[in-house]
Amino acid sequence: MTKNLNHDVLILGAGLAGLRGAVEIARRTEGRANIGIVSKVQLMRAHSVCAEGGTAAMLRTDEGDSFELHAWDTVKGADFLADQDVVDRFVHASPEEILLLDHWGIPWTRDADGRIDQRPFGGHSYPRATLAADKTGFFEMQTLYDTLLKYENFTRYDELFITDLLVEEGRFAGLAGIHAPSGDLVTLQGKALLIASGGAGTLYGFTTYSHTVTGDGLAMAYRAGLPLEDMEFLQFHPTGLVPSGILITEGCRGEGGHLKNAKGERFLERYAPEKMELGPRDVISRAEMTELEEGRGFEGPDGLDYLHLDLTHLGADRINTRLPLIREVCMKFVGIDPVEESIPIRPVAHYSMGGIETDIDGATRIPGIWVAGEAACVSLHGANRLGSNSTAECLVWGAIAGGKICETLEALPAPAELSPSTTNAVRGHVENLLGRQGDENLYDLRRELRSIMDRHVAVYRTGEGLSSALETVREIQERAERAPVRDKSRAYNSNLFHAFELENLLDLAEVTVAGALAREESRGAHARRDFTQRDDEDWLRHTLAWQTESGPKLDDKPVTITTWKPVERKY
Repeated sequence: MTKNLNHDVLILGAGLAGLRGAVEIARRTEGRANIGIVSKVQLMRAHSVCAEGGTAAMLRTDEGDSFELHAWDTVKGADFLADQDVVDRFVHASPEEILLLDHWGIPWTRDADGRIDQRPFGGHSYPRATLAADKTGFFEMQTLYDTLLKYENFTRYDELFITDLLVEEGRFAGLAGIHAPSGDLVTLQGKALLIASGGAGTLYGFTTYSHTVTGDGLAMAYRAGLPLEDMEFLQFHPTGLVPSGILITEGCRGEGGHLKNAKGERFLERYAPEKMELGPRDVISRAEMTELEEGRGFEGPDGLDYLHLDLTHLGADRINTRLPLIREVCMKFVGIDPVEESIPIRPVAHYSMGGIETDIDGATRIPGIWVAGEAACVSLHGANRLGSNSTAECLVWGAIAGGKICETLEALPAPAELSPSTTNAVRGHVENLLGRQGDENLYDLRRELRSIMDRHVAVYRTGEGLSSALETVREIQERAERAPVRDKSRAYNSNLFHAFELENLLDLAEVTVAGALAREESRGAHARRDFTQRDDEDWLRHTLAWQTESGPKLDDKPVTITTWKPVERKY
C-alpha cells in the first residue's frame, strides 16, 4: 500500500535547522503555508539536543567584541577555506537569533548583572559562546518547538524513514519513504523542500553522533544529482569520552579545564602556547594524537589510549552550575566524578564541514530544494569549524532558507503527479534491498566501514592509508549487495532501515575518502603526513563531488575571498 501526501513545503529533518526553518515559514506566512515536517525519529529526539556548550554570537560591542573580530576568527579557524561573504552574513545574523530565542523563552544562563552570559570557546578571540548551562542545544530545540506550536499549519511525520529524494524534469518532485509503525510506503510532494537532516559522523566507530545520524539527506541528494562539497573535511573534537565517544563539551575548557598527559603536563604549551586549551579543534586534536602516538597517554580499552581533561580545580559549585550535564554523564557512563577525578578523553569524530553544495541563501542547483544546518555546505566553516558556530549556523540558515522559501513559494509550480517510472523506481529500491541474497552480514560490513575510517581517515592521513581505505570502501559496497535483510516484517523493520543507512554511509565514505586522497595538502581538519603544508597555490579551492556510475567525479570551485588573504595560521 502506498500513501500519497501533499504539502506546500516539506522539511526533511527536525533538528535545530529544520525547526528554525519551520518557525520562519509559519511566522512569515502567518500560518498559511502548509508544512510537512519529516523525521526518522520522534521530533524532540533529533541529534541537535546533544549540542552542549554554546551558540556563537557577537553581543558585546562595548567590551571589545565586534562583527569583524568574529568574522576574522571564523575565517582563520577555517584555515582560509571559508567563503568570506558567507562569514560576514553569518556574524551579522547570529545575534538576532540569540535575541529571538530569548524573546521566545529560552532559559539563557545569565551573568551577575542579569545579561545573557557567554563563555570562551576554542579559536575565538572573545568569549562569545552564548550558553544555557551545558544543555544549549536541548533548550534551543525545546524553545523552537514550543514556538512552532503557536501555529497550526504543520503536520509532523515522525518515524518516517525517507529512502529517496525525487526529481522530475530537473526540479524537486517529492520524497519517498517507509512509515516505520505501519511499514507503508509513503510519497510526499510539495512545491519546496528544505533538507536539514544533519551530518555523517557515524562513518566512524568512535564518534559523538547519535546512531541515527547516517547522512541520509546528503546521500539522497548526491544520488539525485546534487554535488557534495568539501566532504574530506570531517572535524574531530578534542574531548570524546573514552570508551563511548560521548561528547564532553568544549565548554569544559571554556570554563578553565586543563588538558594533561600521563606525565601530568599541560602539553598544549608545545603546540598552541598562546591559546592553550582554547585553541581551535583541529590544532588540539593533532596535539593530542601526537602525545598519544609518542607514548605520553594512558593505556585504554580496545586500543583507545587517552589523555586527561582535568576540571577538579574548578570546584563543585562551578561544575554544578555551569557543567551539570558533564558531571552527570561522567558519573553515569564511566563512574568518575569530575569534581574529584580527571576525565578520560581522546579526539572523536564530531562534525561534517562539508555537505550539499548551496549558495549563500541555502538554495541548491535543483529548483525547489534548499538545505540548512550541517547537511549544507554554504561554506561557513571551510576546513575547520570553530566551536559554537554550528548551532548558530543552524539557526541563521534555517531562518534564511525558510525566508527564501516564503519569498518564492507563490511563484513555485505545484508538483505534478509522479510519473510511473519514478514510483516504480521507489518500489524497486525497497524491493532490491529486501530481495538481496548472500552470506554477508550488513552489521559486520558497517563495523568494517567504521574501522577502516577510524584507522585511515582520522586526525592524521596518508596517501597510502587513504588508497587502502578507498579500495576497502568499494569492496564493502560490492559485498553489501550480498547482505540480505533477514527481517521481512512490515512494522518497525529496523533491519531494513539499517540496510538503507549502510548504503548511504558507503556512498558518503567513498566521496570523503576520494576527496581526501585527491587533496594533496594539509589544511584545517585534513592533515596529510605526506603533504604536511597548506598549499594555497594549488588547493585554495572547494572540492565538488558528483555521482557517476564509476564513483564520484571530482571537480572544484573557487573560494570567495573579500577581505582577508590567507596568512600563516598560528595560535
